[in-house]
Amino acid sequence: MKFSRSKWLAYTFLVGLIPVLMRLLVWAAAKAGKVEAFAAPDFVSFGLVLHISIINEMEQLPQREKNWKAIQNGTSIIFIALYGALYALAILGGRGENLVDSSAVLRSSVFFVSLSIALSLSTLQRLSRARTR
Repeated sequence: MKFSRSKWLAYTFLVGLIPVLMRLLVWAAAKAGKVEAFAAPDFVSFGLVLHISIINEMEQLPQREKNWKAIQNGTSIIFIALYGALYALAILGGRGENLVDSSAVLRSSVFFVSLSIALSLSTLQRLSRARTR
């Protein structure tokens, strides 16, 4: 079975970006200063979608790819736990009691999503090669 990059892009990448894009839409429509353009939970959601997609795609691999599959699944589970922690920090930061530096949580979320995108793209490349053999 051939792996479809366009389906992955539509179903995973663009669907994962919906929270970020919707917030940007609301930000553009709202009065200035009322809504933040970017928020950590939106990027956390995007990262979760990427890693759940990786885990799902790994299930389709043949047995000969067992070691690579285990590494990818383990890495995704670590990232999912990390995103859970970032989400908890974002919730604490949203309480407005200066418990957490919200901008640091946002920067961390964007950084980890960037890593997740790179990991997803490398996984996508490997899956494309594996399924054309």
